[in-house]
Amino acid sequence: MKILDIKVMRGPNYWSIRRHKLIQMRLDLEEMEERPTNKIEGFGERLEALFPSMFSHRCSIGEPGGFFSRVKDGTWMGHVIEHIALELQTLAGMECGYGRTRTTGKHGIYNVVFSYMEEKAGIYTAKASVKIAEALIAGEPYDLAEDIQNLREIRESERLGPSTGCIVDEAVARGIPYIRLNKHSLVQLGYGVNQRRIRATVASTTGSIAVDIACDKEETKNLLEAAEIPVPKGRIIYTEEGLQAAIESINYPIVTKPVDGNHGKGATTNINNWEDAVKGMEAAKKYGRAIIVERFITGLDHRVLVVNYKFVAAAIRKPAAVTGDGIHTIQELIDITNLDPRRGYGHEKTLTSIKIDDFTLDILTQNNLSLESILPAGQELWLKPTANLSTGGTATDVTDFVHPDNIFMCERIARIIGLDICGIDIMAESLSMPISENGGAVLEVNAAPGFRMHIDPAVGLPRNVAEPVIDMLYPVGSSARIPIISVTGTNGKTTTTRLMAHMVKTMGYKVGYTTTDGVYIQNQLMMRGDCTGPVSTEFVLKDPTVDFAVLECARGGILRAGLGFHNCDMAIVTNIAEDHLGLQDIDTIEQLARVKAVVPNSVLPHGYAILNADNKHTAAMATGLKCKVAYFSMDENNPLVQTHMKAGGLAAVFENGYVTICKGTWKIRVEKAANIPLTFGGRAAYNIQNILPTILAGFIRNFKIEDMRIALQTFIPGPAQTPGRMNIFRFKNFDVMVDYAHNAAGFKAIGEMLQKIDAKHVGIIAGVGDRRDEDTIALGKVAAQMFDEIIIRQDKNLRGKTEQEIIDLMMLGISEIDANKKVTIIKKESEAIEFAIKNANKNSFITICSDVVPDALDQIMKLKEMDDAGSIEFGKF
Repeated sequence: MKILDIKVMRGPNYWSIRRHKLIQMRLDLEEMEERPTNKIEGFGERLEALFPSMFSHRCSIGEPGGFFSRVKDGTWMGHVIEHIALELQTLAGMECGYGRTRTTGKHGIYNVVFSYMEEKAGIYTAKASVKIAEALIAGEPYDLAEDIQNLREIRESERLGPSTGCIVDEAVARGIPYIRLNKHSLVQLGYGVNQRRIRATVASTTGSIAVDIACDKEETKNLLEAAEIPVPKGRIIYTEEGLQAAIESINYPIVTKPVDGNHGKGATTNINNWEDAVKGMEAAKKYGRAIIVERFITGLDHRVLVVNYKFVAAAIRKPAAVTGDGIHTIQELIDITNLDPRRGYGHEKTLTSIKIDDFTLDILTQNNLSLESILPAGQELWLKPTANLSTGGTATDVTDFVHPDNIFMCERIARIIGLDICGIDIMAESLSMPISENGGAVLEVNAAPGFRMHIDPAVGLPRNVAEPVIDMLYPVGSSARIPIISVTGTNGKTTTTRLMAHMVKTMGYKVGYTTTDGVYIQNQLMMRGDCTGPVSTEFVLKDPTVDFAVLECARGGILRAGLGFHNCDMAIVTNIAEDHLGLQDIDTIEQLARVKAVVPNSVLPHGYAILNADNKHTAAMATGLKCKVAYFSMDENNPLVQTHMKAGGLAAVFENGYVTICKGTWKIRVEKAANIPLTFGGRAAYNIQNILPTILAGFIRNFKIEDMRIALQTFIPGPAQTPGRMNIFRFKNFDVMVDYAHNAAGFKAIGEMLQKIDAKHVGIIAGVGDRRDEDTIALGKVAAQMFDEIIIRQDKNLRGKTEQEIIDLMMLGISEIDANKKVTIIKKESEAIEFAIKNANKNSFITICSDVVPDALDQIMKLKEMDDAGSIEFGKF
């Protein structure tokens, strides 16, 4: 078997609108296509022995053991690999349950699709699952434990930590979108101007001065002491001399820790002699020169969480520990403790497994113990100097037992330091009475406090501490989103996107938009090239200046990784025509329509899908949509539009020369088409078709008709606003038009306009190597009907065919229409353009269907300057 390709879906996609995290593996079964599982001796038994937990896989049978029954009866290896991938991740602590395996229509080649939690883990799983299946087929042993551990390690290195993760989960539960900004814990919540950021549990609302103060333990202590908050007696030291002086002042027992430490790093507690004090100082020095020495306060280690200056939760933390039974060694007690099903690797479970490290060994040495020592029954031994859950500690929730005086004190501490998300460490026998009465003290104030002890304590009630964080970032009435209008279809996407963005900008919004030409923020080109995929979408949604997004969504990006957003407010589908068929297993126009339908299916329930009623594939997308639907049509008598309007629906139509909004039986004429520059005096019918969904979207957004009229009148087609979309240049004796048309439907749309222009028509065209032969032949046929003379050029990227193969197909289509058509072959686009212009007849009209629009426009504008100056030598090329 051979893996041909692995794609990672990160948003709504061809396979699922709802499940965004999917791996799509294109797999060639090779000889295994002829060997289903029931023809491989012993395969089912070996599979069950390696994955007994797969008994829970119901598969299509719908009951436990269903998948094993399918294997026994006979199923193909792609299906088996799908189930292995799901179970392998589940065994590694990543519960995954969605999978699909579908034939591509090519012999032995399948798309194996399965869900993932962490991207790198999903890719690893795809490769490992094939290896596992091959081992099972061959009857060879396989070390499954190694894969599971590797996946656990990948998961822990890639996932958001439990604190950041719970905030993101709370945001998602409220419909707030998020974007992970780096490989660590920096996350953007919301889009554009409404974005907020979190890093671990520091929010964009958290003041940097407050964080600086909290990181300086001496400064924190001074501020709290000045505010009459109980704190341990202590001082800052740098040397052993300073340490000696501190001990003489404070007396044993003491605590040493770095001044700017966090999460217990470098801290040593309950020091009672000089030797241990020196070791504690050295441990603290690993994190900074300045060391704080404090009186060791006895009691229980409490953590209080304050969010938005309000008390939220409290827990008692206890270091990793074992209790002797007089029988087992300390090592055996650790192993027994780690058998607790609540303990796991990293943050995968409520508790983390206890690992033996240098801290553990130091503690054993200090107590004259070793891992082989046997503790007396009932004796508890702490194995770590701090109570961090990540090192095997435990937490007990005590939120409901905190005394009001202590709540008041903690909220006051948060205000004193200025931390809106604040973790306060208190050592006291109990928080159920004021710590001023039981000898307790505030040890530290922490920025970025961990949430794990509160969201999943070992004992007590879990607390949704992420809820007040989201409440703080997005108070009632505020929005995390910005309006998003997405545009898809076969032809007209870019023009529609640009016109929509222009209209939105005219209404006063700061718009970001993506097109096949690039990414624009307020008409400033930020990225050049075909920017119609999810990366470009995220570029816009991450920009903090953008308050409205218009996003062109092309087939390639949807198939490659899905959409770059989870939901949009409106989706415009211009049309569906035969283009790009035969690529990425999309072989029919019906399949292409399903790809494009991902966009309207992602519209929010209160939003609108705006569909072309004149195109049957587009109109059919309305079935099953969970949002509202509006239609547009070049024929006001279109039966679908008429039925829709009678039911009180919205539509936009071209009637009596006007682009018109129809609301039920009412008509609102927006503007005469001939008065809109984009229509070229009403001659460009396909641009009228692009205008209709745009005014419909504007009307839905409550844009005033007069404002939309101004936007239509000020959108002037040309290299600035519509590069490569019917850009016409007036030379002295002839005209030149540049357009990006590259398929038969696009050619036909231009042809309808050219019929209205009385001139000799010359066309510069090219075929594309990754299209079906019949598509290239059809392109030649349409070109032969449109142009009196044809120049065939070649794209820079031939995409799978030779130059001659493409030319022969084009010529075949041309000759079927007119075997005597004048055809010139000039392979380089720039040379073809120069030849056409320098040999142009008077009153001719040259149409250039360009591959690289910016280069073509630059060349034509230079030639026009030469023409204006009278310096072109015509007929000299």
